[in-house]
Amino acid sequence: MNINITEFKARRQKLITSMTEGIAIIFTAPEVIRNRDSHYSYRFDSYFYYLTGFKEPESVVIIVAGNEPKSILFCRDKDLEREIWDGFRYGADAARDTFDFDETYSINELDVVVLKLLANQPKLYFSLGESDVNDSRVTGWLNALRTQARNGVAVPDEVGDVRKLIDEMRLYKSPYEIDLMRRSGAIAARAHNRAMQFVKPSMMEYEVEAEFLHEFYRSGAQAPAYTSIVAGGANACTLHYSANNAKLHEGDLLLIDAGCELEGYASDITRTFPVNGKFSSAQKEVYELVLAAQHAAISQVNITSHWNAPHEAALDVLIQGFIDLKLCKGSKDAVLESGDYRQFYMHRTGHWLGLDVHDAGEYKATKSKENLANWRMLEPNMTLTVEPGCYIRPADNVPKHFWNIGIRIEDDVLVTEHGCEVLTSNAVKSVADIEALMQASRLKLMT
Repeated sequence: MNINITEFKARRQKLITSMTEGIAIIFTAPEVIRNRDSHYSYRFDSYFYYLTGFKEPESVVIIVAGNEPKSILFCRDKDLEREIWDGFRYGADAARDTFDFDETYSINELDVVVLKLLANQPKLYFSLGESDVNDSRVTGWLNALRTQARNGVAVPDEVGDVRKLIDEMRLYKSPYEIDLMRRSGAIAARAHNRAMQFVKPSMMEYEVEAEFLHEFYRSGAQAPAYTSIVAGGANACTLHYSANNAKLHEGDLLLIDAGCELEGYASDITRTFPVNGKFSSAQKEVYELVLAAQHAAISQVNITSHWNAPHEAALDVLIQGFIDLKLCKGSKDAVLESGDYRQFYMHRTGHWLGLDVHDAGEYKATKSKENLANWRMLEPNMTLTVEPGCYIRPADNVPKHFWNIGIRIEDDVLVTEHGCEVLTSNAVKSVADIEALMQASRLKLMT
């Protein structure tokens, strides 16, 4: 078992401190039927896993703060018969000893034990609205307690969102988490390099996808971190393209947005490169523009910048480039004010990264309407993506030699005390390095 039990216990203690009093209930994700009696591969709930390190379904963790703080796990019973079919189960006793909980119970005891735990608590922390099934179950427990009011039993008179407390914790990565994210990023970088070396005209997008999936799994990643995008030619201008079933043609660019998940932690890389190994002059112009925008954005990932600074830096470079390439007309300020640039760049430049690809954490220091621009400052151990792009669909106002060029360049970046660390820097991205890597692989095949 490759997890740091001390780390997970410390997180539960930190949550107890944040709560000060009351009770928190966090369910893991349910198993989901794919078809008939076949399930989708199971993936735990990120909030539940963040506090427990426990990967089995049908589990609940309850955190009690106040005078007698404790953490309690409910999990499936040890069942040797079911283990023949489905694999190992810890059971309550082994789970308590292995994962260092104060108490553990069978999941079958949850309805009885939770009523005792909920009674007379001043506040309930719960992810209300996330699951109708869980909402209904918690509501049932509260209603059952209300029937005992004449016996002096009180229900929590306040409900808070437990995700908000955990989000703020998850935003700052520990050394343990950073190590996992470095490793996840290194695996994904190798996979992207492998795809560049493999691709050639007439291949199908899914053939290239198979190559980087091979690298993910052979390197120990448990799964892709999200549905991979393998978009050749015009498909790259569809931001969330996922069919991955088209033929790659001579002269196409190929955009791959793919990352892996290692012990729950995601990497998220995008690279764009020519199928035949050589950028055309038009492709190179647009690619160099996007790469310059990314360099400008990464330079703003430091503790003197707010969250939106990398986006603003990327946008400044892109807008000037769009003007220079005759994609937009007017001054830089005019193009920014009118929003004309959105024809070619319509998304933001990054997101938090961690247990979820779009990870937990607020982007603004306040949500008040009076402070719409109050972006939070970047701080050490935050992790984010930096991913500017340019997507040029055929249009009357677009020079024809730019039609169907779609480019995105994305890396995973850790904020440090003295700047930043690009966790995915081993995935090649300069024009010279991409062409050299692809050319070397072709020469190797010929010898």
